[in-house]
Amino acid sequence: AAREHHVPKDVSKVLENKVLETVSDLRCVKVSAVEMTRRGGTHGEDIVWKSVSAHSDLIPGVYEGGLKIWECTFDLLEYLAEAGVQFANKAVLDLGCGAGLLGIAALRRKAAQVHFQDYNSTVIDEITLPNVVANCVNDGNGTGGADERKIVKPPSKKPRKAECLPDALSRCRFFSGEWSEVSRLLLSSSKPCSKYDVILTSETIYNPDYYGALHDTLSQLLDRNGRVYLASLASKVHYFGVGGGVYLFEKLVEERKVFTISTVKEIDKGLKRFVMEMAFK
Repeated sequence: AAREHHVPKDVSKVLENKVLETVSDLRCVKVSAVEMTRRGGTHGEDIVWKSVSAHSDLIPGVYEGGLKIWECTFDLLEYLAEAGVQFANKAVLDLGCGAGLLGIAALRRKAAQVHFQDYNSTVIDEITLPNVVANCVNDGNGTGGADERKIVKPPSKKPRKAECLPDALSRCRFFSGEWSEVSRLLLSSSKPCSKYDVILTSETIYNPDYYGALHDTLSQLLDRNGRVYLASLASKVHYFGVGGGVYLFEKLVEERKVFTISTVKEIDKGLKRFVMEMAFK
């Protein structure tokens, strides 16, 4: 089921006892530290315990890989910078956000609003939201500084005023749930969203069983003049044996005749990877 996760009024609570590190010049919660505290199998969705027990980064319909930063995320970050993709005054959706690095990059580049979605609520609460807070707040207590791998302590009674992107969090919303359910929530809630100018998504086409839902979500949420930037391996069979990848998804998009889809970046290092651009016909 889809639900919205609200930013607490006291954002310092989000980073209490979190260990931060720097990834691609962005502040991130150290996932291994979160995993250590979540291995007991007694918290929320229990996705850490289930993932460890199954020896897998993916359990379809249970855990969809959001605790890991996948390699294609970095490909897409590089492309957005190289191509000078503009985010200023635009509405952006980070679909299947995981750590939220793509949405945070858009936020840094003055996006008007950035919404984050992941399948698992645990990922939003423990990873995405803390990462966004860590990159939006600089209160002199370690929540936005450059020191790596330090446990963030509660702020002093009189913290310094936030200096970095003071309105950034007010431009963010966070959602968990399956794509079609999130789409329904976004379009029918008492606080409906406008269509998105840019949708960013990485490593979300690993399973052909989800292609229809993904295609429908993109067609429902993208503005008529908007763009989708999608990064993926040529094939996911190497990881999960489910056979998804760029070629199969391209075929579905062409058959549906709703979008144009083209390769804007190809990476040949290691397993072949692609960044694709989609737009309405």
